[in-house]
Amino acid sequence: MSKYFAVKTTANQERVVANLMEMTVKKYRLGVYSVLAPRELKGYVIVEAEKMEDLLTAIRGLPHVKGVVKGETALAEIEHFLAPRKAAEQIKEGFKVEIVSGPFKGELAVVKRVDEAKNEITVELIEAVVPIPVTVKADHVRIVDKSEEV
Repeated sequence: MSKYFAVKTTANQERVVANLMEMTVKKYRLGVYSVLAPRELKGYVIVEAEKMEDLLTAIRGLPHVKGVVKGETALAEIEHFLAPRKAAEQIKEGFKVEIVSGPFKGELAVVKRVDEAKNEITVELIEAVVPIPVTVKADHVRIVDKSEEV
């Protein structure tokens, strides 16, 4: 049965620690199953391991490791890092986006409406002579500017 642990790291060095841990785990064939370094979680790396001893062996001597948080971390506490977020959740009205696929590929647009349920957004093309609302999948745009004052 695997357990989850939180390893405290130097801020902005989470990926470095995760990569170094991966190499150590492979080298010594430790019972560490996964290493998670989500962007939203500064200063911590989540590790799935069989035993605490395997984790301690994996981090021994690694730079940027400050220690291990006492106790186990419940799966419920880290589940939201594992589920993929819909693209529409990250886009807000007023954002400037570039359409990256479909008939309007390469066009810049301003987001007018977001439908998270359908994962769609309605945009108005910036270069268009007449502003026409166009509905596209949220996955088909790339955010160019997040300032909402367009």
